[in-house]
Amino acid sequence: MLKGFVHKYGENVDTDAIIPARYLNVSEPKALAEHCMEDIDLDFVKKVKPGDFIVATTNFGCGSSREHAPISIKASGVSAVIAASFARIFFRNAINIGLPLLESAEAAEKINSDDELEIDLESGVIKDLTTGEHFAAKPYPEFMSRLIKAGGLIEYTREKLCGRGV
Repeated sequence: MLKGFVHKYGENVDTDAIIPARYLNVSEPKALAEHCMEDIDLDFVKKVKPGDFIVATTNFGCGSSREHAPISIKASGVSAVIAASFARIFFRNAINIGLPLLESAEAAEKINSDDELEIDLESGVIKDLTTGEHFAAKPYPEFMSRLIKAGGLIEYTREKLCGRGV
């Protein structure tokens, strides 16, 4: 179960807005997190707390295919992103690094900044503890769920190769 507060954004939040291109020479996740969302929300890094959520409307993560964007989000402490839709390459990159994404147009529309949420990734249920509303997102298939639980593709592979199972 994930629990945290919402940072809400609109449509077409591209990878340059998530992590500005001027930081693409940085590869350390914590250093990327220091600049996450700064071109659209200068105070994001001051406000975000471990476990919080990003909620956006449509086409979140559009733009380039750089993995820096989901890495900066995850390293900032965000536990999941909810949107009506995601750019496909961003979606795949996020799963590869173990950042859960939930698609729910209704949740993206009705959830507001600073609302407190509780999310059950296994069922896809999103509870807005502030308003009392519940929303449904499609749960992940078993394999993708194991990737996310492991922390991403590299960790999943490492666990499989070391025989610890996932």
